[in-house]
Amino acid sequence: MNKVILMGRLTRDPEIRYANNENNTCIANYTLAVDRRFKRQGDEQTADFIRCVAMGKNGEFAEKYLHQGIKIVVEGRIQTGSYTNKDGNKVYTTDVVVESHEFAESKAASGQNGNQSSSAPTRPEPASADSNGFMNIPDSIDEELPFKA
Repeated sequence: MNKVILMGRLTRDPEIRYANNENNTCIANYTLAVDRRFKRQGDEQTADFIRCVAMGKNGEFAEKYLHQGIKIVVEGRIQTGSYTNKDGNKVYTTDVVVESHEFAESKAASGQNGNQSSSAPTRPEPASADSNGFMNIPDSIDEELPFKA
C-alpha cells in the first residue's frame, strides 16, 4: 500500500500550469514544510520540505484557495521518478501525488499567523468545553442521541 498523510504549511504560493491535453488539466506544484516530531541532537533542521503535485480538481482547488503559509492536510501517494538535466546529470525525484487536501486550521487562526486569504472558506469553531475537557451537550438533544446519556 502506498499512502501518505501530511500536515504542514505551504512554503510559497502553488505553481500552476495547464497540461496540453483535451481536458486542459490543471497541475499545481507546491512544497509543504512538515514539522518533525523530535529534534535530533545537533540537527538544526526541524522540518522536512516535501514536494506535492495536485492535478485536476485538486489542482484547481490549490490554485483558488492555497497560498503561502496556509496550514493544510494532504493525503496522497509517493511517486518517484528521474530525468536528465541540461548538464547531462541524472536527477531523481520524490513527490507526493495529492489525492485530497483540506484546511488544517480556521481562517481566523490562519489570519493570526499573518497569512489570511480573503477567498479561503472558513471552518466552524469547535464547541466549548467545560472544566473537565468534555464538550457541553444541551439537554434537549437527548432524544436524538443513539445511546443513553
